Amino acid sequence: MVLNLEIGSVFSPASPMAEATLRLLYLLLVLGTGVLVVVAALVVISAIRFRDRGRELPEAGERRKAEVLWILGAAVLLLVVLVPTVQTMRIVDPPAGARAPDLLVIGHQFWWEVRYPASGIVAANEIHIPAGTALLVRVESADVIHNFWVPQLARKIDATPGRPVAMWLQANRPGVFLGACGEFCGVEHAWMRIRVIAHTAPQYAAWQGAQVRPPARPVASDAIAGERLYQQLACATCHASSVAVGPDLTHLASRETLAGGVIENTAANLTRWLANPDAVKPGSLMPNFHLAAREVGELVAYLETLK
Repeated sequence: MVLNLEIGSVFSPASPMAEATLRLLYLLLVLGTGVLVVVAALVVISAIRFRDRGRELPEAGERRKAEVLWILGAAVLLLVVLVPTVQTMRIVDPPAGARAPDLLVIGHQFWWEVRYPASGIVAANEIHIPAGTALLVRVESADVIHNFWVPQLARKIDATPGRPVAMWLQANRPGVFLGACGEFCGVEHAWMRIRVIAHTAPQYAAWQGAQVRPPARPVASDAIAGERLYQQLACATCHASSVAVGPDLTHLASRETLAGGVIENTAANLTRWLANPDAVKPGSLMPNFHLAAREVGELVAYLETLK
């Protein structure tokens, strides 16, 4: 099953930052429409009034008055825009001072790495947050320029290699808010999706508790065989949390999506992914090991225990 392409809309904000941005957008649309109407009307009036080439132009004094009025009008318009813009900037990007980031989000081709410094939790493509709490997020890139964007919650911000930036992330209510990379970053840019899952306080505490606990050891024979195969193939060379060539798999089975949001996280889709990654997401760095069907089944059985 391929997931829905639709991401959240800026016109249905779910955070103070997104609400402030939308209010500013509406103001600019109203003012811009007003300017367009006035300029268009003046063009039409001038075209009609001066269609006769023999008609004399206004005196220099009259022209100067008109120019002064235009300049004053433009200055007033800029002030009208400046004040709410500064207010919006203060809401969207309040100073963090010396506060350490609550989250670290790193863009990769073509997935998102998510780290929680305080707890040591490492996730991929899904950001879990407590609803109603503003979190400071440090955004980075591991390779090329990406752009982190969850329209209903936060502003767009570039993730540039070697130049980390900070932003605030908050959801007013529990829910799932979809986002994507907003900067073309390669062949699978369109499938570099992200989910922000906002929980109630008890739900968030339960999620954190589950993530800090190591998964139970497999007990079924096929899962045990899959764990051995996982070690033989040295999968942790890319998928260890300290390396992050690929997503950390410690709690893979607890996630909703696979391959950067391309497919739903089900046993059937995981089988497809392991059997032929390039058929699911061309251009990804996941190699095709050309495994036998039995081996794929054993790996799936093991990975399904990582909750």
